[in-house]
Amino acid sequence: MKKNIITAIKNNLSLRVPTQTGRSYPLDPTGDCIVPKKRTPRNDQFSFLIIALLFLTTFSAAQQSLDKIIAIVDKEIITESDLNFTVQQLAVQNRLDPSSKELRERVLDGMINDKLVLAQAVEDSVVVSDEEVTERLEQQIQRMTSQAGGQAKLEEVYGMTVNRMKRDFQFRELIRKQMLVQKIQQQRQAALTVSRREVEEFFATYKDSIPKVPKEFELSHIYVEPKPDSTVLRSLLKKVQTIADSLKAGGDFAAFAKRYSSDGSASQGGDLGFARRGSFVKEFEEIAFTLSENEISKPVKTQFGYHIIQLVERRGDAVRTRHILFPVEMSQANDDSAITLLKRIRLAAMNGEVFGVLARKNSEDNDTKDIGGDLGRISADQLDPAYEEFVKTATTGEISEPRKLTVQNKYGYHIIFVRSISAEHPINLKDDYKRLEQLALQFKLSQKYEQWVENLRKTIYWEKKL
Repeated sequence: MKKNIITAIKNNLSLRVPTQTGRSYPLDPTGDCIVPKKRTPRNDQFSFLIIALLFLTTFSAAQQSLDKIIAIVDKEIITESDLNFTVQQLAVQNRLDPSSKELRERVLDGMINDKLVLAQAVEDSVVVSDEEVTERLEQQIQRMTSQAGGQAKLEEVYGMTVNRMKRDFQFRELIRKQMLVQKIQQQRQAALTVSRREVEEFFATYKDSIPKVPKEFELSHIYVEPKPDSTVLRSLLKKVQTIADSLKAGGDFAAFAKRYSSDGSASQGGDLGFARRGSFVKEFEEIAFTLSENEISKPVKTQFGYHIIQLVERRGDAVRTRHILFPVEMSQANDDSAITLLKRIRLAAMNGEVFGVLARKNSEDNDTKDIGGDLGRISADQLDPAYEEFVKTATTGEISEPRKLTVQNKYGYHIIFVRSISAEHPINLKDDYKRLEQLALQFKLSQKYEQWVENLRKTIYWEKKL
């Protein structure tokens, strides 16, 4: 039985559920409500909400047999299987009783609230572009890959290739809806601030219920990918061109894809299904959307290697393509060159050169290089397994030896700089004012949000059908 990726994303709700008073705060492990906990943008990458694998069989069966509509909100519906899945997610993540009637009611109210906000976003003509959806989808798939233990495991669990996940229309629409909800919330909340007095009052009221600040590490890194030899590239390109010529001379594209392609779509003859703009990487998309039906492209170079692309069918603004992927193979010598470069950079940093400057000059991580390789402040339980062992035993100022880092179907090497380590401690105004300021702001935002949702409940049609 395969896990349903649509349901997993559809039920990727926050842990905020309405209380009996109508306000929503996160749940602590006992099921009691506490004030909102801060999540920094960097730390969010470690906290993607995905159902534990142990529910795979249970919920694959549930989604097939339980499709009773239990709520209608404007033009959207909520099914019993949606609710069951979400309750189980919340129960696993917070050690709650999934059979609790009160929990189910609170979760359903939270799902209704999300649908109300979505309806208002549509009414207000809030727009999320294809490019924004693609970027968010890439981020979520990376997190899911990490959670599943690798791309191959993820594809096994969900019964589809990562490429197909990225192009699946239902999947992309659910991501778009999530982003619409987030965007309208951000628009309404952008002008809200909190004064120092509000922060102090918040701390005085809730200090006994705010968890301790965990042990945290401020980290930076410099990431480098191995570079292939020019002779290897020339040889590979010659091979790809020869196959492209054979296809243009009448070769069976599906048969060639099954024989030569390294992509997960090879077993389907390279078929990528229908996709709209924003579904592929730029270099692939620029060629795919300019081909005529049945036309075969020249070799196309992307971050994944060389592709031969065929346009099978065009339907409105969507195209159905198939492709053959030839990855660029790296040798040990290529890896050794990247490692040697990082060792030189590490030595320069240890001899006094500023790590952030070296990162801006040398790192190939586009997300962090312009900010000096900053990975943010990360708590001990959120460390990436790729460098967790080193960081937990390191001292402040220590820089790791080059370590291999795999991201989806690419890899490289990086060095990690432990900028600072802070011990676990009770939160206080002197040391943690910025953190408390964020908590107080989130608390205020939550209050405003709940007032807004209550108004939406009075103006937008909704109905429970339990």
